Formats: sequence, structure tokens, C-alpha cells
Amino acid sequence: MPTDIELADIVRHFSSARVLVIGDIILDRYVSGAVSRLSPEAPIPVLRPSGDRCTLGGAANVALNIATLGGEAVLVGVIGEDLAGQQVETLVSTTLGISSALVRVPGRPTTAKTRFMTGSHQLLRLDEETTAPLDDTAAAAVLDSVKRHLPTVDVVVLSDYAKGVLCDGVLDAVLALERTGKLLIADPKRPDFSAYRGADILTPNELEVRTATRIDADHDSEADRAGRVALEQTQGHAVLVTRSAKGLTLVRREMAALHLPTRAREVADVSGAGDTLVAGLAVALGAGASLPDAAVLANATAGISVGKPGTATVTAQELLDVLHLDDLVQTDRKVVGREQAAAQVADWKRRGLKVGFANGCFDLIHPGHVRLLSDARAACDRLVVALNTDASVKRLKGPSRPLQNEMARATVMASMAPVDLVTLFDEDTPLELIQLLQPDVLVKGSDYTVEQVVGSQEVQARGGRVVLVTLQEGHSTTGTIRRMTAPAV
Repeated sequence: MPTDIELADIVRHFSSARVLVIGDIILDRYVSGAVSRLSPEAPIPVLRPSGDRCTLGGAANVALNIATLGGEAVLVGVIGEDLAGQQVETLVSTTLGISSALVRVPGRPTTAKTRFMTGSHQLLRLDEETTAPLDDTAAAAVLDSVKRHLPTVDVVVLSDYAKGVLCDGVLDAVLALERTGKLLIADPKRPDFSAYRGADILTPNELEVRTATRIDADHDSEADRAGRVALEQTQGHAVLVTRSAKGLTLVRREMAALHLPTRAREVADVSGAGDTLVAGLAVALGAGASLPDAAVLANATAGISVGKPGTATVTAQELLDVLHLDDLVQTDRKVVGREQAAAQVADWKRRGLKVGFANGCFDLIHPGHVRLLSDARAACDRLVVALNTDASVKRLKGPSRPLQNEMARATVMASMAPVDLVTLFDEDTPLELIQLLQPDVLVKGSDYTVEQVVGSQEVQARGGRVVLVTLQEGHSTTGTIRRMTAPAV
């Protein structure tokens, strides 16, 4: 599993993602007010309105979430020549991060949903829409818009709300387009997933996957099985089954399913959570994340969304804040055995990251250590710190050391922001560990010469380097202990 620090790195690159969103545009209206009596005409509440607002819904909500997460969205869909269409155009044109590629179709109403609210309670919803397939002229205009913008994006999202835009003619043509190097995500509404054959990733919810596969995805094993049936129907690369409070399940060909529990801390409203999840997935993939990492980020994004009332969006900063809330858990995950450390370092190297290595007893963390770790992390992309075990410290420092046991020292070290991984070694020197991990950079204090640094020859022989960090005078564990134990004068 990725660390939250690695996930945060991906979030910071969301601005590089450019996503083409194709689907059903919906205008969401909210009329709010107070209810103090029942109508004398019928046993229904009388709403005295005090405010109203409009937001982007459907495929437009996916685009809005992409924009608020920091990505760039190109929105392709259909609106009518009506007030709702004008309101959609205004909202899209005034939203930073969304480029409009909307098609206006005379005689076709813009899909609009008006919710009448008192407090957080919904009294009534009024739907104004048609679900008829697009006529040939409108379908051709939508496809022209898609073809014009496809070369400019990294990821394509099909947001199907069964309102007629992704009719057979449009859906089949989009799926058949040449899109080398561009992932296509389909958020389905049809009961037969074979209609989306050619999509790379399918994102059905529990109800949708049950309808299409006749398998109840309530438990992990069933969600895995349903996802594999859906894979056969679409011939895609992956199916991501969203399971509400149970989190989500990622199913890929010839790989074990990945089950992710929900990261929601409280649930206020699930409206639009699916759009938020798809947007998070698309932006993460567009920013270069692997599919499992993108799924984790999408899951976290949806968890934030359901904690807000109404159809809500999520910002990149909110996502970063949630990742940082898990720092205590993440600290424990940073402390690993040497075999796990070797596997993690190998993974970082496969991704082109430069790995640094520092070692020591680190018995009492002082400002000199903080400076060394900060400078060490600046010299690499990921920093591994190797700690002497208690037995090793005793051999080097004497029977009265260490002052803190190895797990206490490892926990403190793992909590340091510049440190990405902590492991222990029992030998007098870390040479065996260095030979196993094969770091790109060795970091030591300037009280050593390059030739004195253990492992320097091995690292330099592989094209790596040794970095000597200038030490801060007056800071050492030995000096601190001496001052603590000196008799009072």
C-alpha cells in the first residue's frame, strides 16, 4: 500500500491532469425555506422560500470536481435553448478549470432537478428532462466536439446518467476512437455492461454491478466475483466497484482484488459522491498515479464528500489535510523490517526515484539530527534511515546506552517529516543493509571523510554519491547526557 506521503506527492501534481468529460449535463437547483404549516388544500407542507441556488450536476459535476481538485476539465455535453441551459453555461464559464465544449440543441430541454428543502430535509424534487436518444444532428455535433478535444487530454471520462447523450451512436463511436496512451473511464448506468466494451476502467456502484451481473456485491468475495464478471463483459483492464459505507473493491485481470474500506469519518449526504470518486480517480491517473494509488485517493476524496451536506466538491488541500490526519498511523507504517525495506526501495527505484540512506543510533533527537535529516532528504527523493538495534548500540556506546529502546527510537524517527522509511540493523556497521538496499545517495555528517563512510565504495561504484552534511556545533547526544548528569553547581 502507498504511504500517505507518497499519495500527497501525487495530489500536489493534480494540476498536470487534463480530463475530457463526456456525458449528461444536469442543472441542480435548490430552493430552501421554512415550513410552519400544512396546506388547507391538501395534507402537504407549505414552503415559504428564503433562498435558491444552482450548481452543476451529472457530468458537469464530475468536471466541477476535477477543477476543484486542481485538474483541468474539458466538458462535452448537451444543453437546450432555455433558462436552465443559460444557467449551466454561466456556471461553466465562470468556473476556473473547466473548458466548455457544450453543444446547444434546439427543442431539447436542459436536464434540471429542483429540490425543495427545509433545513437539511428534502420535501420534493421536480425533474425536468428528456431521456430520448440524441438525434443524428446532435450526436454528430457531440462527436465532433469530442474529436476536436481528444488530442489535448490525458484521460477520458464517460459520465452516463441515462439522459440520452451517451446513446448507442455516441457511445459506440467514442469507444471506437483511437486514443493511444489515453485511459477511458466509464461510469455506467446501463444494465448491460457489454455496452461499454472498450472502456479501460468501469466504476459501477453496488446496485449497478448487481443489476448487470446478478451478483450481490455486499461482501468482499462477492464484490470480487461481480467485478470479474463485469471485466469479462467489458473486456477492460479494471473494474472499481463502489460500495458506499463498505468502501470500494478494485478488480484487475490476473491480480488479487484490492478492498479499500471507506475513509469517511461521518456521513452527512451521499449525493454526488460517485461523481467525486470518478473525478478523483481521473485526476490522479492524469497526474501519473498507478491505478491502485489512484483508487486510494479516489476513495479518500469520496470520503470527504459524503461528510458534507448536498452535492459537494472537494479541494486538493482538503485531501492533503485528510492524508495528514493519518500521520500517526502512517508513522507506524514507516517502520519496517529489512526485507520490506528492500521491496519498498526497489519499488521506488522502478519509479525513477532517487533513494538516500542515513544511519546512526539517534538515541536523543537534537537540532543537529534535524538539520542532518533535512539536508539528507534534500539530496534525494526518498530517505531511508537505518537505526542501530539496542544490542548494537551497547557494543558501540557502552552498557548504559541507549537511553531509549529501539522501537521508541524508531517511532520518533518515523515521525520526522524528512524520513520516508525506518529500519533496524544489528551489525556494528550498516554495510550489509547498504548492499541489500543499494541506495543512490549515502548521507553522513561532515565529521567523516568520504573514504571513512561505510558503503561509500559500493555506492560510488554503482554511480551513486556520498553527501557530507555540515554538523551544527554544540549538539550531540553524548553532550546532552553529560549536561543532564553533571552535578549541580
